[in-house]
Amino acid sequence: MIRLLKLEYLKYLNYRPFKVFAGLYFIVLIALLFIGLIDFDIFGNKVNLKEQGMYNFPGVWNFTTYIVGLLKIFLGCIIVFSICQEFSNRMFKQNLIDGLSREEFIFSKLLTILVFTGFSTLIVFVLAFILGKSYSSTQESDLIFKEIYFVFNYFLKLFSFFSFLMFLSILFRKSIFVFLGFFMFWFAEKILIFIDSFSIQHNVTELQRAQALNSTTYYTDYLPLESMSNLIPNPLVRTNMAQLLGMQFKFEYPWGSVIACIIWSIIFIAGSYWILKKKDW
Repeated sequence: MIRLLKLEYLKYLNYRPFKVFAGLYFIVLIALLFIGLIDFDIFGNKVNLKEQGMYNFPGVWNFTTYIVGLLKIFLGCIIVFSICQEFSNRMFKQNLIDGLSREEFIFSKLLTILVFTGFSTLIVFVLAFILGKSYSSTQESDLIFKEIYFVFNYFLKLFSFFSFLMFLSILFRKSIFVFLGFFMFWFAEKILIFIDSFSIQHNVTELQRAQALNSTTYYTDYLPLESMSNLIPNPLVRTNMAQLLGMQFKFEYPWGSVIACIIWSIIFIAGSYWILKKKDW
């Protein structure tokens, strides 16, 4: 395992896109996390997310993991470009000649994904804790770690997402086709979600439709990207302003989405290995 990690480290050491996207990731990460301290002018009213309770415990775990989750595409680009480069530069074939097995190739990419995911999760944990300790109006010990499970959900969300990108990268081998395939997959999911919800709600009253939105579980909730999305809800619905508008934050731990993400991750990893074994490189 150490040998594979060293091999991946040497590949990334002089890889310019890695430096560029990693730098962008950390810059935008810090900027977004502290954006809640800035006053926004919305319809002539000053709105400050800190004053809206966004940094209060335990909601700060939800807010931080949701915001940082939006930046996963930066780390995803590093994974896509690095894997596709190995095929375009015939580095993968050379590695096979030098004795690297297909199993070790997949394992090395999984180690890279785990390092990226684990490091990003650690940063999220530290920043959320610091933000909460610095700006939360409540410092009760039983509230500080009450929703710490959002950190695990963030880890699982990133791991599933990166496994999906690894699968697409090995399948298409060119970054432009990977991103095109990702967009088409996302678009297809949205169409299926619309069809699924429309089939249930089109013959019901407005009240029944509102109740269905909050209580109905759709088959499409367990599609890959949708199950990843369901791991961390939008934190804006738990602000003070949302409560004044009558919106209530209700969150039940998404065990179904957790299981779905684990299953999809296994499928993507197994599919990546199957493609490598089947194709004559």
